[in-house]
Amino acid sequence: MDQTKEVVRYGTPPGRWVILSAVLGSAVVFLDSTVVNIALPVIGEDLGMGFSGLQWTVTGYLVTLSALILLGGGLGDLYGRRRIFVIGTAGFAAASLLCGIAPNEQFLIAARALQGVGGALLTPASLAIIQSAFHPEDRGRAIGAWSGLGGVAGAIGPFLGGWLVDFISWRAIFFINLPLCAVVIYVAQRHIPESADETRTGWHPDIAGGLSAAVGLSGLTYLLTEIRSKGWASTDVQIAAVLCVVGLAAFIAIEKWDRHPMLPLGIFSSLTFTGANIATFAVYGAMGGFFFLFSVYLQEGLGYSPLEAGVAGLPITLILLIQSARAGRIAQLIGPRIPMTAGPFLMAAGLFLARRIVPGGDYVTDVLPSVLFFAVGLVHTVAPLTTTVLAATDQRHIGVASGVNNAVARAASLVAVAVLPPLAGLGGGALPQGAALADGFSRAATIAAVVTAAGGVVAWLTVPMRMPVEAEALGEEHHCAVGGPPMRPATERYGCPEEDAAA
Repeated sequence: MDQTKEVVRYGTPPGRWVILSAVLGSAVVFLDSTVVNIALPVIGEDLGMGFSGLQWTVTGYLVTLSALILLGGGLGDLYGRRRIFVIGTAGFAAASLLCGIAPNEQFLIAARALQGVGGALLTPASLAIIQSAFHPEDRGRAIGAWSGLGGVAGAIGPFLGGWLVDFISWRAIFFINLPLCAVVIYVAQRHIPESADETRTGWHPDIAGGLSAAVGLSGLTYLLTEIRSKGWASTDVQIAAVLCVVGLAAFIAIEKWDRHPMLPLGIFSSLTFTGANIATFAVYGAMGGFFFLFSVYLQEGLGYSPLEAGVAGLPITLILLIQSARAGRIAQLIGPRIPMTAGPFLMAAGLFLARRIVPGGDYVTDVLPSVLFFAVGLVHTVAPLTTTVLAATDQRHIGVASGVNNAVARAASLVAVAVLPPLAGLGGGALPQGAALADGFSRAATIAAVVTAAGGVVAWLTVPMRMPVEAEALGEEHHCAVGGPPMRPATERYGCPEEDAAA
């Protein structure tokens, strides 16, 4: 049974302190992922980084985050969610300091990988703390507040990142994490009750699984990032290929035979669950890869300032904030298959329209239509996707299901940032300029559009028209892949619980 020393109520001072710490902790991770993309061109210029260095600045963080996030949720259940939350926040702050003082490319990439480790610990613990700390009658409102305030942080992120880069320094986007993390740790230690899953007697954290996944994903990322410039003859590329194969094979073997795997492979026996996660991989991979290039292209190709590039994508976040609940209700009325098919196709239309974004183009006529189409498609994809992932899973594994969907989305972005630029002719050394950059961006937009549409096709083929009635109230405002819910346990509804419908 999950044990908590005390239960807090929504609307009381203790409840507000818990929400503040949990929201601010998850927001720091989310803000960091958005502002770094905005800062990439300036970072590259200051540290003399080639295009592959910019890729590694993003993927170095995603490798450790996506490989260890399931493990992070399990550690919180075993050793205490507040304890792991605080350790993760402190680690994230320390890594942010290292990023801010980075003297060169290699130092920055290593520090970003350490940031991913901290994020993998604190992200799943954030919502788990709210779920375990609040009285059952108040959990819906508490989770709603967590989701809404997290959305506000997402809206502020691009603007804040652009402002910091424009008026202070790119290093400020990392230094700003330090006081925020200090507040999180102080409030958590004073106001968050400790909780853990005490039914897990004899359970051990799947350290081997997490490490093998990290090795495999690191090898895969290096292979995809460097193969175009170095070729198969390179010893580095060959070693990366071996690490990729050995690491991922070991991960599958460990998860198959371990008594307490962080990823029970049997969860994929459901065609609907597997199909929904394939769709997640396609949609979030295309999105992650495209928006990595989008921020760079707006600054290097169209001459936008970092602040202007940050504001350019703001309509996406605003539409998600305003329309998510309504999109969830529509999905409840008509079932998940139609929105999960139409949504990716609308997103693909927005990505295809991005081909019209050329140097000298106007934001209102060239950039904004692409952004709006993409945003409308995304908002009608995320809510039914959450519902489908959770409804397709045995109720004992609903926490694991939400964690898997989260990890799939992170891994998809990791792979896409590594592979999309080379496919579009933008990988390797220095970033192309002028017509070459515009042509590469156009090819990347086309590839991303095709992959996103493929996700819609997969959803049409694997997702039923209607899900079980009790599942349709899930996930109206909170999407597993976006919000970073707790990863475990298999016995309780931690991630995206049914109380979300009340939020």
